Amino acid sequence: MANRLDGRKIAVLVANGFEQVELTEPVKALKAAGADVKIVSPETGKVQGVNHDKPADSIAVDLALERADPAQFDALMLPGGVMNPDALRINESAIAFTRAFFKAGKPVAAICHAPQLLISAGVVKGRKMTGYKAIQVDLANAGAQVSDTAVVVDQGLVTSRNPGDIPAFNAKMIEEFGEGRHAGQRTAAE
Repeated sequence: MANRLDGRKIAVLVANGFEQVELTEPVKALKAAGADVKIVSPETGKVQGVNHDKPADSIAVDLALERADPAQFDALMLPGGVMNPDALRINESAIAFTRAFFKAGKPVAAICHAPQLLISAGVVKGRKMTGYKAIQVDLANAGAQVSDTAVVVDQGLVTSRNPGDIPAFNAKMIEEFGEGRHAGQRTAAE
């Protein structure tokens, strides 16, 4: 059935300071499509969300990053926020975890500031992407071909700019995750 993710395991890599709606809405869409979603984090217990700059809900962590094996997942989703990707992009385990999805050709979806982690993982050069307006120059400086549009898809990599893009982001994320591995994704990590 089209747009179904039954039997697929999706990792959502997150740290404290994630933009709440950029985690909860994509996770809701993934689960509605039949995916088995696991919250993976360098934090233990719970991670704290935000609504812009105000505290929001805490979300339970399903799996510690140190115990997470990228080989056990079919795809990776990266929510945004300012603090979340800032913490992940300097965490060597998060960088290695993310890079492993690209090396295996597995689809990845990143929204808002989350592509900052992809810059640190060294997987954006030559890729068509978007991101939050404030990081678009960072993406371009890292070699990405940036467009200021709601959603950009490039060989299994799905990127969006902000919470207003979530409906388009979710639709393309589910489509790409359903398609599975993409050869072009692998070449980005080489």
